[in-house]
Amino acid sequence: MRRRDLISAAAVLPAVAVASSAAASEDKPSGGASVNISGVGLPVIAGGRIRNYVFVSMRLHLGGSATLESMRGKEAYLRDALVRAAHRTPFTVADDWTRIDGNAMSASLIRSAATICGRGSVARVEIISQAPRWRSGMRAA
Repeated sequence: MRRRDLISAAAVLPAVAVASSAAASEDKPSGGASVNISGVGLPVIAGGRIRNYVFVSMRLHLGGSATLESMRGKEAYLRDALVRAAHRTPFTVADDWTRIDGNAMSASLIRSAATICGRGSVARVEIISQAPRWRSGMRAA
């Protein structure tokens, strides 16, 4: 390479770095911090029997009083509360054994988080994915 090409390449690199960091900051929600919880196995119960398990990954959007450090320490307690609630009152969708009711699960987790971490610690729960254990033949008749 010639010296002129090296100089122009060096001038372009900082501009690319600034553009990529701006794009990365646009991808993040501006509403605050969030904690990811992945792989929580929740039962699908119908007719008093466990019909399937759905593994849920979610993102907890933190409220004003919560910090990342405090919430990461409480993650195991939140997982336990969610699984216990799912066994007490299943988040089952009436006609589909391969997914859970996201609204019921979110409301339950926000109530549990208020008890475990303090009121307002979790502002919103976003379900990232639901992966059923058994994918076929699991529709209710």
